[in-house]
Amino acid sequence: MGYAARISLKQTIERLSDSPHTSLETLKFAYDELTSLRDLLEKREFESSSSGWLKTLVKKITDAEFELKYLRAGRRNAAAAAAAEEIPSYELRLVIIHLIEKVKRGYADEESKHHHHAAAAAASKKSTVVGLSGQISRIVDMLTDRKLSESTLFVSLLGMAGIGKTTLANEIYQHPVISNRFHRRVWVNLGPNYRSEDILREILAQIDPEIKERDDGISINEHFSNFLLFNRCLIVLDALATIKNASAVLVTTTLEQVAVFPTSYKVYQMRLLDDEESWLLLRNKVFDEMPCPPELVKPGKKIAEICEGLPLTIVTVADLLSKLERSPDCWKKVAAKENSVFIDAYDKMSVVLFPSYECLSEHLKQVFLYMGVFPQRCEIKYSNLINMWIAEGFLENYQLAAQCLSDLISRSLVMVRQQSTGNGIKTCSLHSAFWPLCVKEARSNKFFHVLTKYADGLTEDIKSQPRLCIHNNILFGIEDLNNIMASILNVSSVLCTGPYHQYPVPVCLDHSRLLRMLDALTIRFYLFPIEVIKLIELRYLALTYNGNLPSSISQLSSLECLIVGRHLVIRPAGRPPCLPLEIWDMKKLKHLRIMGTEIPDPCEGSFLPNLSTLSDMNTRSCTRSVLESIPNLKKLGIRIEISPDVTTYQEPLSCFDHISHLEKLESLKCVIVNPILKNPPPLSIFPSGLKKLSLSGLGYPWEEMSKIDLLPNLEVLKLRCCAFRGPRWEVETKRFLRLEFILIEDSDLVHWTAGRGSFPFLDCLSIKHCYKLQEIPRRLGFELGKIQVVDCSPSIVNWAKNLTKIDVLVHSSWDDRDLKK
Repeated sequence: MGYAARISLKQTIERLSDSPHTSLETLKFAYDELTSLRDLLEKREFESSSSGWLKTLVKKITDAEFELKYLRAGRRNAAAAAAAEEIPSYELRLVIIHLIEKVKRGYADEESKHHHHAAAAAASKKSTVVGLSGQISRIVDMLTDRKLSESTLFVSLLGMAGIGKTTLANEIYQHPVISNRFHRRVWVNLGPNYRSEDILREILAQIDPEIKERDDGISINEHFSNFLLFNRCLIVLDALATIKNASAVLVTTTLEQVAVFPTSYKVYQMRLLDDEESWLLLRNKVFDEMPCPPELVKPGKKIAEICEGLPLTIVTVADLLSKLERSPDCWKKVAAKENSVFIDAYDKMSVVLFPSYECLSEHLKQVFLYMGVFPQRCEIKYSNLINMWIAEGFLENYQLAAQCLSDLISRSLVMVRQQSTGNGIKTCSLHSAFWPLCVKEARSNKFFHVLTKYADGLTEDIKSQPRLCIHNNILFGIEDLNNIMASILNVSSVLCTGPYHQYPVPVCLDHSRLLRMLDALTIRFYLFPIEVIKLIELRYLALTYNGNLPSSISQLSSLECLIVGRHLVIRPAGRPPCLPLEIWDMKKLKHLRIMGTEIPDPCEGSFLPNLSTLSDMNTRSCTRSVLESIPNLKKLGIRIEISPDVTTYQEPLSCFDHISHLEKLESLKCVIVNPILKNPPPLSIFPSGLKKLSLSGLGYPWEEMSKIDLLPNLEVLKLRCCAFRGPRWEVETKRFLRLEFILIEDSDLVHWTAGRGSFPFLDCLSIKHCYKLQEIPRRLGFELGKIQVVDCSPSIVNWAKNLTKIDVLVHSSWDDRDLKK
């Protein structure tokens, strides 16, 4: 049967000679390929074990013959209709290649099915990739199981430099299932300034090396399109390229905008390795197949942890570690960073990481480098970072600053550590691998200088640096070093971003008249540093001080952000500290954070037109005259401390009486830090423009929720620490019409029901520490996008586990494991 099919295909090819447009070169090529096919079939015809796949192969030969006949007939009909249109020799050659290779692959495909499991097992054994096996399987299954249509399938591996994108792509590229699936595989390494035409030339050169020697008047795009008409081709790129027709493109990139395509695509967000995977990779690289000595395991795991899960860091450190003495003392020094291993590793890695920085625009370079003013591995609060960028003068407003941070995140340069509601950003950080690069570049470009130890203050270039970043506040206590820092006349920022230092140290600012930013929140002041008043250019002031601010603070007429922290927040016996009346003269204030400090009533006609954020406000300050004098306030935080002898919430919760006067208020947070849950007064009316509401410790009955459930713009609702009390919450019909997120934490709620039409846009539900809860509105299990259940009653835990088609996260301390779906 195989011989008959082979002769049939041969005769079909011979009939091509009838056409005057078929060149002798093309026919010779077809005969040579057919001879190779004949040898293959003759070898296998005598193997009894191959009879099953041989029958399938013969069918493929017959199908190939039919396709060739169909093409020839179609061409004749088209030629007759178009006045003898010619068949180009190069196109016919591609057709023959396609048909004969299809027959050859029939054999390869059938044989690969027989040996598929063995090959997969061998590939798994051979691979030393750590933490990627699951991703390899998913992407391979996608590329092989999907029927390629006319649209190209794009799979993007997205992540920061050094996270293992190329390693993962290579594992997929070399996988036996992929090599059997695709007729051709192409790997193109792209530089930052590639051209689309150069990419196509490189692809064609790998597909057909002879393509460069042809001069047939056909464009590169046409050559490529003709090849893809009859071939499945896997193309691996590390950036965006314009590829058309039925192929698969595997892209490795650090840029989110490159990872997304207009046609069918899938983005795989590469993750960092966890601590166990990091240790496994480090151990494998240092000891290969040999076991790790038990005494090196503990310091080895600490070294792996410092690498923060980045494979590039782990492999680089492992390479340096393998050259050192394998003793506990040596490895402990590495873990404590008492030698140069990590310094040398970061220096070597800069070759890989620097291009990610170099390609940034100038304004993004500034804000990216500024991340280095915080200590390595520091988690940075989103709002603080944005306010600091604006105060430094990098960006004009909050929206532009937020967009810049979003750009850095989408470029895989900044990591989101904690998300706020609505997939927003609560905290972020720079990966430890990028931090040395930022500090080095900032210093060489005279952007800022970091002081961690005494020697850092004795360098020649410190006096030319505009910003000083103190990561060790004890340095202020060294007199000669303090004098050096104070003598820098052109310094514009002093940023004390290291650990909190509870003992007062002298901060000399007498000569720093050009200072725009002073962040000394991590330094405790017994007395207010009066020399600050002379810093008339100051825009940002943060310090920790338990007393009253002087009235002369109003001389800082350019101040936009004022943050006053308290050391060991303890409610004083008498009245709390109070801001001076002159605070109402500081017209440029935009952000004010005053932990429990009272705000005096303003004089007639006084107001703060630019104040948009007011945090940790004392409840006694929520008077009508104060609130009416901050008409543009958008975000308000109220902090309430209850005296033990209080018998009612009447006075503390009077803070809500005049909230409705804040017509532009969008976010309100009210926390009773030591709730006693006694007799709250009726809840007041909230502003209709409110979008976010967070309440904690108030103890209202659920019936009072009727004052909230009809707010027309409310999107986020957080209820903590018995903000509302009682066993039953019955939501009436058509309530919470704009709500997208709700959190209920530490509540005695048992039954929660909802009328028809309520919560129509609710996307995320978070329930934490609700041990009595037994009932949740049933339809929420079908309409939500995400549910989070943490340490709740077993009935709620089981309900959440059984949900399908919803992103579910369940954590129960009693079984000490996370269950993700």
